[in-house]
Amino acid sequence: MYTRHLQSLIDELGTLPGIGPKSAQRIAFFLLQSAPDRLQRLSMAVASLQENTRLCSRCFNIADSELCEICADERRDASMVCVVEDPRDVIAIERSNSYRGRYHVLHGAISLIDGVGPERLKMAELLSRMEPEGIVEVIVCTNPTVEGDATAGYIARQLKPYGIKITRIASGLPVGGDLEYADEVTLGRALAGRHIIDS
Repeated sequence: MYTRHLQSLIDELGTLPGIGPKSAQRIAFFLLQSAPDRLQRLSMAVASLQENTRLCSRCFNIADSELCEICADERRDASMVCVVEDPRDVIAIERSNSYRGRYHVLHGAISLIDGVGPERLKMAELLSRMEPEGIVEVIVCTNPTVEGDATAGYIARQLKPYGIKITRIASGLPVGGDLEYADEVTLGRALAGRHIIDS
């Protein structure tokens, strides 16, 4: 029904998260009718993303250079680290304007059902930051899910020998929800009401 190139674009768009067959078709036709310079800018942006984006060597957030903007900012409180599952969680917390420390991105959560153990996450890298950076508090900001809670418990057990303050964000976020979709007020209150994790 469609030309080979158009069908190929629809198929590729359909593999993106949240894009079903109808949305993929609409986007493909929109692009087909777009001005050539718009398509060129889009193409260059996608190519540039892959070529110029890396993980921060300290916190594993998305970065354009060796360190992300947050790690490179000397005004941030280096003694406090907020541990999150995903780079999108960093963005969500930053929008709340309630936190001025640094981050550590795990790139997932422990899920034995899915075969994701601590070794598949950036756990060892988190532990290696404790003494060299003089960290005195770790705020565990994993999602309020079974996997997030399991990950929080594991982090608390691993950090206990360091004798630092280990806190977990407070309630206020819906159970089963993602930090990415929380509004700024709810997320700000959750950060303000964090509590000690018992291991």
